[in-house]
Amino acid sequence: MSTPIGIIDYGMGNLRSVQKAFEKNGDSAEIFSDPNQMKDYKKLVLPGVGGFGDAMEELNRRQLADAIRDWAAADKPLLGICLGLQLLFSVSHEDGDHHGLGLLDGDVVRFDLSSDFKVPHMGWNQVQRQEDFNSFETIRHDDYFYFVHSFYVRPADRSIIALTSCYENDFCAAIQQGNLLATQFHPEKSQRVGLRLLREFAAAPY
Repeated sequence: MSTPIGIIDYGMGNLRSVQKAFEKNGDSAEIFSDPNQMKDYKKLVLPGVGGFGDAMEELNRRQLADAIRDWAAADKPLLGICLGLQLLFSVSHEDGDHHGLGLLDGDVVRFDLSSDFKVPHMGWNQVQRQEDFNSFETIRHDDYFYFVHSFYVRPADRSIIALTSCYENDFCAAIQQGNLLATQFHPEKSQRVGLRLLREFAAAPY
């Protein structure tokens, strides 16, 4: 039996929904909160819903933040989802300035839109492929994914942007740097196309 995928529990996020999505594909996934358990997995998922500052406080309190940094430094596969994408960056300006995991250079900012566009950005939206990345291969140009967010990431290095979407203006919808992957949308809520992305992550021989 293959090694299960580890889903990081830091008290924020729809962990069971992510786990069930992997299981629907026939892949094994386990939820864990002890950083010492990371050695039991070959791939990790960092999901998340909620506030950036509270999330970092919990990651630090549970000693998960440094463990995630060590994991990423070893270029082991890590998939961030929604808030899990934002936490990878240097700083967020959500309710003040908060330091993130610092795995990627850039910041997290709130949508500043005309009155025609409501915040949060919620619902189905299309994504556009940016380059030939060696992940997200199953995603077609203009596939629809499910988004729920008021903030988005601005990578300092735009070459890591794998997918964009548009909500009045273009924004980063997914990144890839080595074996570090992350999406602003929720693949676990995105039906068939989302399951396809999770299947790709589970099957990839990183």
